[in-house]
Amino acid sequence: MTQISENKVVTITYDLSVTDENQEKVLVESAEEDAPMVFLFGMSGLPDEFERQLSGKQPGDSFTFSLTPEQAYGDYDQQAVVEIPKNVFEIDGQIDEEMLQVGNFLPMADNQGHHMQGKVVEIGDSAVKMDFNHPLAGMVMHFDGKVADVREATREELDHGHVHGEGGHQH
Repeated sequence: MTQISENKVVTITYDLSVTDENQEKVLVESAEEDAPMVFLFGMSGLPDEFERQLSGKQPGDSFTFSLTPEQAYGDYDQQAVVEIPKNVFEIDGQIDEEMLQVGNFLPMADNQGHHMQGKVVEIGDSAVKMDFNHPLAGMVMHFDGKVADVREATREELDHGHVHGEGGHQH
């Protein structure tokens, strides 16, 4: 059987819970058998500790582990919550009211052209408050799952840095 290691395509199912302010575990995401998570180990962009916890596992192996904010997406950074002039969101002089709604995640770019996702937190008369923290920043994450499959990555997947085909990227 193939073990999870560098440059392998890994398929897992899992439940992800976070610890809320009352120290209770709250389920926030599930990857089930009909829609598993498929990623290229070592090139996934997932936290290093997430991959370290899965390293060496084989199809059929179960896993249970937790990641602290430091091991995952960092502490919540209040400075990543910023006000942006409302006119930035205009397209041809109009604001798309469907797009610009509290709770929506919008693709943005900073002055250096770095792309990021921002969550609309508040809409004022002249400014929009956006939160650029990762949605799981500051949270302890608890994973409980199973390795469904491990296979060798193709040369094309390695060249592109992501999985192709079933559960992966389509070109």
